[in-house]
Amino acid sequence: MRFRQIHLDFHTSEAIQGIGSRFSREQFQEMLRVGHVDSITVFSKCHHGWAYHPSTANEIHPHLSFDLLRAQIDAAHEIGVKTPIYISAGLDEKEARRHPEWLIRDTNDRMNWADTFLKPGYHQFCLNSPYLDVLLTQIDEVVRNYGDGDGIFLDIVGVRTCLCHTCLGQLRAAGKDPLNPAHVKELGERTYANYTRRVRETIDSVKPGFPVFHNGGHIPQGRRDLATMNTHLELESLPTGGWGYDHFPLSARYAQNLGMDFLGMTGKFHTSWGEFGGFKHPNALRYETALSLANGARCSVGDQLHPEGLMDPATYALIGAAYAEVEVKEPWCTNVTPLADVALLSQEAVGVKRSGESQAAHTGKGDAGAVRMLLEGKILFDVVDLESDFARYKVVILPDAIRIGADLEKKLTAFVVGGGRVLATGESNLNEAGDAFVLNLGANWREADPLSPNFFRPRFAPGPLTPDTAYVFYAPGQRVTLAAFGTAHGERQDSYFNRTAEHFCSHQHTPPGETRNGPGMTEGAAGIYIAWNLFDEYAGMGSLIARETVLFALRRLLAGRETLQTNLPAQGIVTLMEQPAESRYVCHLLYASPVRRGKNIEVIEDILPIHDVLVTLRLPKPVSEVRLQPQDVTIPVQHGEDGAVQFVVPRLECHQMVVLK
Repeated sequence: MRFRQIHLDFHTSEAIQGIGSRFSREQFQEMLRVGHVDSITVFSKCHHGWAYHPSTANEIHPHLSFDLLRAQIDAAHEIGVKTPIYISAGLDEKEARRHPEWLIRDTNDRMNWADTFLKPGYHQFCLNSPYLDVLLTQIDEVVRNYGDGDGIFLDIVGVRTCLCHTCLGQLRAAGKDPLNPAHVKELGERTYANYTRRVRETIDSVKPGFPVFHNGGHIPQGRRDLATMNTHLELESLPTGGWGYDHFPLSARYAQNLGMDFLGMTGKFHTSWGEFGGFKHPNALRYETALSLANGARCSVGDQLHPEGLMDPATYALIGAAYAEVEVKEPWCTNVTPLADVALLSQEAVGVKRSGESQAAHTGKGDAGAVRMLLEGKILFDVVDLESDFARYKVVILPDAIRIGADLEKKLTAFVVGGGRVLATGESNLNEAGDAFVLNLGANWREADPLSPNFFRPRFAPGPLTPDTAYVFYAPGQRVTLAAFGTAHGERQDSYFNRTAEHFCSHQHTPPGETRNGPGMTEGAAGIYIAWNLFDEYAGMGSLIARETVLFALRRLLAGRETLQTNLPAQGIVTLMEQPAESRYVCHLLYASPVRRGKNIEVIEDILPIHDVLVTLRLPKPVSEVRLQPQDVTIPVQHGEDGAVQFVVPRLECHQMVVLK
C-alpha cells in the first residue's frame, strides 16, 4: 500500500461538453511528479452513472470520445504510480431516472439523498434490487479490461435500511413486519453481506485477490465483520468537510489494531467533495498528512478533476508541499505497532444509544470527548471493542454509558485480577438492568441524579484550577453512596432545584446549595468511578474541569506507570510506535491549533514552532541512541535509575519524529 495517494473524483454531468478534451498524458504525469504522488484513484464510473471508457456493461459519457481510463492508467504506470479504479456503486443518476423502483425508500416512500427528482442531487440504489446485477456486470467488465489497475474502490455503500418494493416483498414473504425497525435492519445487514460476497466472487472469478474497498464514509467500531469485507481500509475523514479534527484520531486508534493496512483520507478542499476552486492552507495539509503517519496510516488526499481533463497545477503544488515531507518520512512509518497504556472501550463498538435516539445520532459523542481528553492529556491510548485483548493495557475506560453484561463482566474481572484498573463515568459500571454497579469502584448506586446541571467539589487540585469550590457539570449524573473501603475524591454539591417556569434563578441555573449529597468521585479495588457523563460533557461543552477530573483519575490509576510524559502543550499530539524489524521506537510529536471559521469549518493556518519539548519514556527495551528524523541529527539522552529515558526536542514545527534505537 502506497503512502502518497490521490483520490481523484470525476463526477461529470452529461450537460457538460468536451469531456477529457484537454487531457494530456504529459501534463497528467507532470502534475503527479509535482505532487510527489505514488498512487491515484482513477474513474471507471461516476455518480452521474457514466463510464469513462468504452463499455458494453455501461454507457460511455456522451461527450467523451476516447478511453480516458486507459489513458490515465498507462500514463501513471509509466512513471511508477499505482491506479486503483473507482466505481460509484450506490449512485447512478442516469439509471435512477430509468428505474426509480430500484432506489432506497423510507417508511414515507421518500428517497434518502435527494428525496424527490425535483431537487438537484443524487438518488441512492438499494443493493437488494435488480440494480445489483447491473453493478456486478460493470465490475466484471472493469476487472477484465483494466485488470492491470491496482484494485477497485466502490463508493456509497454500507448497511442501509430500505423499504423499496423488493425489500417490502422479501420482508412480507418471510413473515417480517416492515414497520419493525429490527426486521428492516436485519434485512439491511443481509443485503450488504450478500453484496460484498458477490462483489468478491465477481472479482475473484477474473483476478483472484484483486484489492477492493467498500466506502461508506466511516469504519464502524465494533464491526470487524464489516471491516474484513475489505482488503484494506480507507478512513474518509475530511476535517473541513464535517468530520472535524477529532474524527480521524478516533477512527485510526481503532483501525490500527485490526491487523489491516489503512490510510487516512483528507481533501485539498476548503470545504468538502465537489468543491471546485476551494483550497485549504498548505499548513493544514502538512498537518493532516503528518497526523496519518503518526497514527500508523498511509495518506490519501481528495481532488476533483475538471471535466475537460486538465489537472490543476495549484492543487498539485499544494499537495506536493505536504507529500514531499511524507516521502522522506516513509522509512520510519512502515510496519509499525502502536504502544498504548489505556484502552478506550468505544460506545459505538458496544452499540450504546439512549432512549429515543438512533445509533447514528449518538455515535461518537462520548467517544469523541474521550479521545480529545486523552490527546490533550498526552495519554497513550487505543480505541477498542469487545473482541480486543484488554491484558495489553494498564487501564480500561468505560465512557459514560456502557452497561456491563455477563461477558463484559468476565472480561473486566480477569483484567482487574491481572493488575489492570478501570475508569468508569456516568451510567457505566451499571449492570444491564441499570439498578446496581458491577465492579468495585468504591461506590454503590442509588439513582439517577434528578438535578441537572449539578455541582462537583473535588478533594484534589484539578490541573490549574483550585479544589476549594463547586464546579458545574451539565451532563446527566448518578447519585451514589460510598462503598465499604471506598475512597471519595470529591462530593456532589446539589443545586437548589431544576429550572422550570415555577422555579428558576438567574440566567441559566441555580447555584449550589450547602447540601453535599454523597460522593461524586470514588475509588475502589478495581478502579475509579466519576458520577457524571464527563466525556459527553467535554464533547459538547469543552469544560476544563471535566478534562482535569478525568486526567487526575487516569494518572492516579496509572500510578507512575505511564509509558510517556511530556510538557507538549494541550493542542499538541504525541504517539509512540515500534518498528520491530528495525529494532527501534518512533515517537511522533505534532503541534497545530485548529480554529473555527464561519459556521462549521475548522481550519489550520498558522503553525507556530514549539521549543524545548521535554519527553520522558519508560520502554520495555533499552535505548542506545536518540535521533531526530528525517534530519538525522543525534540529540542527548538521559537514562534514569528507573530505566526511563529523557530527551529534549529543541524545536518542533508541525511534525517531528524522534527515533530511539
